[in-house]
Amino acid sequence: MAHIQAGKKAPKSILENIPRLISSYYMQEPDVSVASERVAFGTSGHRGTANKKSFNETHILAIAQAVCEYRKSANITGTLFIGKDTHALSTPAQLTALQVCIANGVTCRIAIDDEYTPTPLISFTILEANKESDILSDGIVITPSHNPPSDGGFKYNPPNGGPADTDVTSVIEQRANEIIKNGLSEVKKVPLTEALASDLLQEFDFITPYVLALESIIDIQAIKDANLSIGVDPMGGSGIAVYQKIKEVYGLNMDIVNPYVDPTFSFMSCDHDGKIRMDCSSPFAMASLISLKEKYDIAFANDPDFDRHGIVTPSVGLMNPNHYLSVAIWYLFSHRKAWRNDLRIGKTLVSSSMIDRVVNSLGKEVYEVPVGFKWFVDGLFDGTLGFGGEESAGASFLRQDGSVWSTDKDGIILNLLAAEIKAITKKDPGEIYGEFEKEFGESYYARIDAPATPEQKALLKNLSAENITSTTLAGEPIIGKYTQASGNGAKIGGLKVSTENGWFAARPSGTENIYKIYAESFISSEHLKQIQEEAKEIVLAAMA
Repeated sequence: MAHIQAGKKAPKSILENIPRLISSYYMQEPDVSVASERVAFGTSGHRGTANKKSFNETHILAIAQAVCEYRKSANITGTLFIGKDTHALSTPAQLTALQVCIANGVTCRIAIDDEYTPTPLISFTILEANKESDILSDGIVITPSHNPPSDGGFKYNPPNGGPADTDVTSVIEQRANEIIKNGLSEVKKVPLTEALASDLLQEFDFITPYVLALESIIDIQAIKDANLSIGVDPMGGSGIAVYQKIKEVYGLNMDIVNPYVDPTFSFMSCDHDGKIRMDCSSPFAMASLISLKEKYDIAFANDPDFDRHGIVTPSVGLMNPNHYLSVAIWYLFSHRKAWRNDLRIGKTLVSSSMIDRVVNSLGKEVYEVPVGFKWFVDGLFDGTLGFGGEESAGASFLRQDGSVWSTDKDGIILNLLAAEIKAITKKDPGEIYGEFEKEFGESYYARIDAPATPEQKALLKNLSAENITSTTLAGEPIIGKYTQASGNGAKIGGLKVSTENGWFAARPSGTENIYKIYAESFISSEHLKQIQEEAKEIVLAAMA
C-alpha cells in the first residue's frame, strides 16, 4: 500500500538538511570492516549517503586513486571527462576527485562554469574523442541516479563509453577498500586551489556538440514541422541546460517546467514510500507532470543524471517503461531504413515479453541479458545491437545511419523519440501500445519482494536449472528454466521460469534480506498473482 504522502508535494519536514549532509561528507570516517561502509560497485557504481558513512570524502579519495591506477595499468592516457549531477554530494565529490586525478598527472575536463553534465553526454563525448585518436579517453559520472537527495554516487566509464563491467569495477572496488584500510597513505592529492589552477584541468562544452549532433539520431525536423506542444520536466536534474539548448537551436515548441536546481528537490511529489525520489518511471514522483498531460501533445521527464526517461501522453498519462520500450523498438525498426537487417534488439530478462512479441512480428532477434545496462555496451559500440533497453526506463539506440551514438543509457534521445513518433505516426506512444494489446494480448506485469536470509540469498544466486523440479507454473507447462541469460549466456544471479503465457524471474537483493520476484502474465491479473505465489514456492523448494 502506498504511503499517505505518495503523489503529494514533499512536506518541508522531510527535506534534507544540506549543510549537515555536506559536513558529514567531510567529517564522518567510514570503517571498511563494516560491510555497509565499504566501497561497493553495484550495477551503477558506488552509491551511499554521507550521514550513514557510505559516501564520504574518504571513499572518493580512495576510488579516485584506484581509478587513476587502473587507467595507468590499462594504458589509458587520454582525457578523463568528469561529469556530475545536481545531488548535493556530487559537487564535493567532484572536487575531491579532481584533487586526486590532478595529483596523479591526469588531464581532466569538466563542464564550463561548474555546470552539470548528464550521463549520456559523458558517454557521447568519450566516443567522439576516441573516434579519431589512438590515445584513449574515458570518464567519470558522479551521480546516484534517481536516488533520494541524501545520496551520492560515483561511476566509471572506460573508453568504450559505457558503464564499466565487473572485470573493471571489481579491481577498482578492491583497490579502493585496500587504500582505505591502509589509512589513505597511498592517495596522491594536491590542495584544491592547486588542482583548480592546474594546466591539467580544462573547462569543456559538453552540451553544444551533443545537441548539434541530435539530428543524426532523431528526426528533429519532423518534430519541428509538426509544431508539437512539448512539456519537459528535468526534475531539477543535470540536463536543464541541455533542453534549453535544444529549444534554442531547433526552435521547438517546448515548455521546460521546474527549470532550476534545488538540492533538497523540494518541488518533487513523494514517491510510493513517502520519500523524495526523482524516479521518472514512478507515477507518484511524476504526479506534477502527469497533471499536465492534457496540456501537451507529448511530455517527458528525466532523473537527475538524465540516463532514464519518463513519457507522459494524453492517452494514458505516464507510460509504463516496458510499454514504451515496446513502442520505441517497433517504431525504430519500422522507420530506420538505413539500419542493417541483422541488427538485434537487446532487453534484460526481467523486461516484458511484449517486447519479444513485437520483435517477433518484425522478424528480428531478441538479445536477452541479465539485469544491467553494461551487457549492451559492446553491441551498441560495434553496431550489432540496434537498441538496448532495460525495464527500469533506461535505453539507447543507434544513429539513423546505424553508427554508435552512446553506450550508456540516454534518457534525452528516448524522450525526443517519443516526440518523433507522435510527429510521424500522428499517434502518441500510448495509443500505439493500445494497438499492441489488441494484437498481442494484454500484459499484466509486477515486481514484488519476498524475505530471504543471507544463506538463502547465496543459494538463490548460485542455483542451476536442475534445482527446479516443478513442471508447471500457474496451470501451464513450464517451457523454460534459466539460470543463464539466453542472449549471452551470462549468469542471471538467480533464475527465470517461463510458460507460453507467463514467466517469473527471482534475484536476491544486494543490500536487503529479500529477493525480488519479477513476473508477467498475458492471461489476467489473477493469473499474475498465481504466478507470483507459485514462484515463491518454487524458489523456496529450490533453495531447500
